[in-house]
Amino acid sequence: MAYTLPMRIRLTLAYEGTDFCGWQLQPKDRTVQGEVEKALSRILGAPVRVHGSGRTDAGVHALCQVCHFDCPGERAGFPWQRSLNAVMPEDVRVLDAAEAPDDFHARYGTLEKTYEYALWHERGFCLPQRRRFVWACGPVNFSRMEAAAEILKGEHDFAAFQNVGTDIDSTVRTITELSRRPGPTGHESVWRFTANGFLKQMVRNLMGCLVACGRGKLSPDDVRAILDSGDRTTAPATAPPQGLTLTSVVYR
Repeated sequence: MAYTLPMRIRLTLAYEGTDFCGWQLQPKDRTVQGEVEKALSRILGAPVRVHGSGRTDAGVHALCQVCHFDCPGERAGFPWQRSLNAVMPEDVRVLDAAEAPDDFHARYGTLEKTYEYALWHERGFCLPQRRRFVWACGPVNFSRMEAAAEILKGEHDFAAFQNVGTDIDSTVRTITELSRRPGPTGHESVWRFTANGFLKQMVRNLMGCLVACGRGKLSPDDVRAILDSGDRTTAPATAPPQGLTLTSVVYR
């Protein structure tokens, strides 16, 4: 049989992160990468390595996680979406599958990403249907939060909002959008973060800071001082993971 060159396949995934220990493969824990690789290995009959656009934390959701893998060229035209969804668990789904150029890379080719974080503001209860997808933070002052958000937009060194655990060359990132809109119920707000990249748990740390501002524990000027300090110990605690969803990945 004639040899065929390998081809690259790009997948777009959605998943509920509640029962996953994050995206990244771990030897003993259930992860999204692990489930996708297991399904692909079952289909192809050999180990397969999947590369994702980023590493979502345990409990974080995705509507548009992009990843890629390489497979034999004779698999051209194979129904990847239908086949993978038939063997993967219901909390992760392939939304799209297509052949990609050989030089496409899900992680290194990103131009910008967007995350959305949902807050629940009713003090007395949280709808059971929403509890896995919101932070029930209670009432907040939106004006104070939006004033702080304006300070965070643009190019800054976000070292004060990076948790430990990643070896990177620079902590400078550019936030092009940080905005609020109503959530799907009358008790929620959704905060949209778009940037050319994010540090480890950066969105959750920013959200924790904005909520502290909305609760009156910080002023917008305090947020500016934390940003300028570059010191993670000066910022409030990290927001919980379940309110966060990766919603968009844009490529060059």
